[in-house]
Amino acid sequence: MMKTLITYSTSHGCTEKTAVELKEFLGGEVHLVSLKNNPNPALDEYDRIIIGGSIHAGQIQKRIKEFCSGNLEELKTKELGLFICCMEEGENAQKQLMNAFPEELHEVAKSTAVFGGEFDFEKMNFLEKLMVKRIAKVRESRSKVDHQAIHTFSKRMDKIFNPFLFLV
Repeated sequence: MMKTLITYSTSHGCTEKTAVELKEFLGGEVHLVSLKNNPNPALDEYDRIIIGGSIHAGQIQKRIKEFCSGNLEELKTKELGLFICCMEEGENAQKQLMNAFPEELHEVAKSTAVFGGEFDFEKMNFLEKLMVKRIAKVRESRSKVDHQAIHTFSKRMDKIFNPFLFLV
């Protein structure tokens, strides 16, 4: 049976919510691990690893960058999925996704996705609220989580690659 690790970093809870939703769609045994609670999960126990983080001021969390660079060679040997949560859309969101993870991981990833994002004023400090109001011109909490993107990502991760299917 396929064993999957979804490891993530969250600042205000959106990435954690999307990781929990993703877990519901995936087949096999799935474990969720926050890098805040466990910065070095045992990767050798898993066949498939999915890494997710959120974008703040154009950058993914430092924990995600450190996890990826510290485990780069082992991650390249796994079935890999990468996702971000951000409020950008279209080309800007794709640029943030590309910048969030090392190019070597993008090259081997089975699936990558942008799951949308949230501005949760309840969980932001004064400075964060001020920046969101000034830069994003948003004055209240807002969610743009893309549930379809989560579902599509899970289907791509569960798909078994069979080169012979193209011959039919």
